[in-house]
Amino acid sequence: MDPLRLICVFGLLVLAQPRVVMDGTGLQKCGFQAIYNFGDSNSDTGAISAALSEVTSPNGETFFGHPSGRACDGRLIIDFIAERLKLPYLSAYLDSVGADFRHGANFATGGSSIRLGGYSPFHLGIQISQFIQFKARTTALYNQLSPSDPGKIPPFKSNLPRPADFSRAIYTFDIGQNDLAYGFQHTTEEQVRKSIPDILNQFAEAVHRLYEEEARIFWVHNTGPLGCLPYSYLYHNSNPGNLDQNRCVKSQNEIAQEFNRQLKNKVSSIR
Repeated sequence: MDPLRLICVFGLLVLAQPRVVMDGTGLQKCGFQAIYNFGDSNSDTGAISAALSEVTSPNGETFFGHPSGRACDGRLIIDFIAERLKLPYLSAYLDSVGADFRHGANFATGGSSIRLGGYSPFHLGIQISQFIQFKARTTALYNQLSPSDPGKIPPFKSNLPRPADFSRAIYTFDIGQNDLAYGFQHTTEEQVRKSIPDILNQFAEAVHRLYEEEARIFWVHNTGPLGCLPYSYLYHNSNPGNLDQNRCVKSQNEIAQEFNRQLKNKVSSIR
């Protein structure tokens, strides 16, 4: 298996707006004014660091020059998406220091999964609930701070999302790998394979909840080659028959591929 095939594939789910351009160059032409992201450490821009345990050096050293709340030496894919759309990097919803939500918010938290349980309490259902509360509270506050005299607008209103932007934003997901990884560590691989439909049904429910909140455009990442993670190799190293030519765990990567196949079908079915 070529690991890059699992890393690089993405899906764009468009509900009720079929003219949206899907290629990277066309993203700018869509005119998105905000990004709302949900996920795990692959797209966490500071939530886990603010809420539970600080992300320390050497994370952040190659781009930001200091820890930036990301479990990464530089930028994440969500950062490059923001750059392409000419929007600021997303502030983490759980980080109250210096947050700016004018152009979106990031609900992703390191260790999160789609289903309840696993490595983090902030599973996808919690993240969606946080978004719904965020939307209701910021919309009410924004409307409350709309005086007839523009010169009297409070300075902090510029950090609030514009209510009209919620229906024109892009909603991104990068989540699911921890559902599989936690299963590999605590159950059998066959049980993990059988859990995929339930995981994806809960993912679809999250999309529907956002749709009810006016979300229409969704960018959905698939999962990566989990069998190539260091702990997967170390755990299975005593049985070389489980490893492929790249020293990755074949069976785990096959399940990751199956997850991606079913995810693609699920995305198509709820389009």
